[in-house]
Amino acid sequence: MLSHVAVVVLDRVAMFEFGTVCEVFGLDRTDAGVPAFDFRVCGPEAGVPLHTNVPGVTLTPDHDLSGLAGADLVVLTATTIHERYPTAVVDAIRAASDAGATILTVCSGTFLAGAAGLLDGRRCTTHWMHADELARAHPATTVDPDVLFVDEGSLVTSAGTAAGIDACLHLVRRELGSDVANTIARRMVTPPQRDGGQRQFIERPAAEHAPDGSGVAALLDWLGDHLDAPHSVDSLAAWAAMSPRTFARRFAAETGTTPGKWLTTQRVLRAQELLERTDLPVEEVARRCGFASAALLRHHFQRVRGVAPADYRRRFGAASAAVGTV
Repeated sequence: MLSHVAVVVLDRVAMFEFGTVCEVFGLDRTDAGVPAFDFRVCGPEAGVPLHTNVPGVTLTPDHDLSGLAGADLVVLTATTIHERYPTAVVDAIRAASDAGATILTVCSGTFLAGAAGLLDGRRCTTHWMHADELARAHPATTVDPDVLFVDEGSLVTSAGTAAGIDACLHLVRRELGSDVANTIARRMVTPPQRDGGQRQFIERPAAEHAPDGSGVAALLDWLGDHLDAPHSVDSLAAWAAMSPRTFARRFAAETGTTPGKWLTTQRVLRAQELLERTDLPVEEVARRCGFASAALLRHHFQRVRGVAPADYRRRFGAASAAVGTV
């Protein structure tokens, strides 16, 4: 579940990155059906102003580091990168992680997670400008500079600036379901999911980044209404009036992924919606999403979302009971 959220702020906190976390978790949107979050802004000392990256603007946390206790989610937002961070801050973050909190980093906040020993043996990301520095500082981790965020379960790391929005909404979707994430995204006037759903990583944005009027952009719009039909690279290339080689190259350039991966992701997202909002048998969900069988849906859904379709429906579905088995 996701109800108690604590944000760690240090001197020279980055205001935009901090603001993205506030937009998702800090505003009361219960009037729109969004659950209330216990939102705590925590600094080394409560009531002591911190400098921000905006000249003349300070930020005063209401809580000290004890506010991390009992948090479901601890957010490490962007700040100045240091070789060493305050021991009390690092210890509090490590203790929160050990107690079961999910740790989310925004931009350079990944360095603070590294200082707490949370990156070793894991995959992560940060702003592309800092990726090489992070890799040098933490050689036991794998740094991917080409993704919006990386989901390692109890640790979610995001790239620079607006990628923090993607990571926050991803966590809301993961823990509270698509309806809640979509509601927040609509209030923020932002896409609820810029590409979807690899459990271990989210690839670069898809349809919204294809140039308007391009063959690929038009194809993506069309595919959204025809996910249930069989498709191949050759058939999609013919639809876009390109050779298969040219089409594959253009598709990757404009979406950051392959046609097969893009289709699988979109089909899983469609299945997710149907599992949440209908009581259709799983076999029918698979058919409507373009999967040849329930077994194939189960395989891809488990890989992308990290849970089986039946488990996902039990957690987020509107129906009182799942229909069918997976």
